[in-house]
Amino acid sequence: MELTLSIPALLFPAISLTMLAYNARYLAIAGLIRQLHKQFEETEASPLKKQIHSLRKRLGIIKNMQASAIVSFLLAAVTMFLIYVELMIWANVIFGISLVFLMISLVLSLIEVQLSTKALGIQLSNMEK
Repeated sequence: MELTLSIPALLFPAISLTMLAYNARYLAIAGLIRQLHKQFEETEASPLKKQIHSLRKRLGIIKNMQASAIVSFLLAAVTMFLIYVELMIWANVIFGISLVFLMISLVLSLIEVQLSTKALGIQLSNMEK
């Protein structure tokens, strides 16, 4: 397959939208952490400690999701430069690595969504009691 300038350029909007979605998840988690911090200072309840542990884990996953997406975005830009200077072998290698980082980011996103859904399920079951 011949790698042209338009192929890595197609990743730019996809990665940008992905990063926006990840940032929205981060901001939501940050808001929840601030809210739980206030509750924790008032009550120091054990269920809050479990939620804090879960949120810490999710925050780490989101950080790695964002980092992987940024690396993918950067490597797509490097690929475009390599195509521009006609270093096609390196362009193909770097573009492949860029796709791997994008896939890592998406897998981490899937894991984080699963953890988020599990946490919401636990909260719903606590409210039903």
